[in-house]
Amino acid sequence: MKNDIPVYDISTFEEYKNAGILVSRFGHYSKQYLHLHSAHRHSFYHMVCFTKGSGSQTIDFKNYPVLPGMIYFMTPGQVHSWAFESEVEGYIINFSENYFKSFLYNPLYLENFSFFDEHSGDAVLVLPELTMEKVVSLFEEILHEGKEARPFDADLVRLLMLNIFIQVSRGLSLKQQPQTNSYNQTLLKSFKRLIETNFIELRFPKQYAALLYITPNHLNALCNDLLGISAGQLIRDRVILEAKRLLINMELSIAEISDKLAFSDPSYFIKFFKKHVGSTPDKFRKQDK
Repeated sequence: MKNDIPVYDISTFEEYKNAGILVSRFGHYSKQYLHLHSAHRHSFYHMVCFTKGSGSQTIDFKNYPVLPGMIYFMTPGQVHSWAFESEVEGYIINFSENYFKSFLYNPLYLENFSFFDEHSGDAVLVLPELTMEKVVSLFEEILHEGKEARPFDADLVRLLMLNIFIQVSRGLSLKQQPQTNSYNQTLLKSFKRLIETNFIELRFPKQYAALLYITPNHLNALCNDLLGISAGQLIRDRVILEAKRLLINMELSIAEISDKLAFSDPSYFIKFFKKHVGSTPDKFRKQDK
């Protein structure tokens, strides 16, 4: 079996101390792990705050500038690459999926932060100046805690990280209208979780509606109201994203990718991809080289 896109686990990094977390100044990290500049996946959460430098980065095939005062968040499985135009400085934290689960009563607590939802559009943010000052101070405290072993240092690092999440979320919430229906938001999150674990096998809204104990019409109305797209479109978008992630691995044939995505035959996969992306899988692959 040929390999997919390179997937890097947090335990492959030298600074990893079997605690599920890596914290570093970004300049050092970027120079030490040059292979991370090309397209790769993470099996962990990833957070970077830039304080200096310029360039661009790609997250799941969307391009973003690199700017001082910018922070971005990634969840496990996303595809990422960098292209810097000048020396870049800042902070980086990688942490495992289980890092907070033994610490927080609610194992889904991180879902309260929209920037950990890859569909929200909040994963790449330019922070207000005051928020940036607070966040930089918190990063410095985290780095200080990692210099030597002290009682409860791991717990304090978790608290400082949660403080970063809250500070960023508060700054973000000032620009957004408050959500009025928490039930609908919870239902949408449940739908997205189901898509993430079942999009290979389940392709129709009615299948997910049955798992959520609601009608297909209810599910579709929910997605249209909160996201402006249909439930079917959300499912298709996830299938297309996975297809793109697989296509950048030149070792996989179109037929193998079609099989991985459970299409009945490669020709149907090609038609599906061209209809929704606007180019054939082969053309997309060549353009992304």
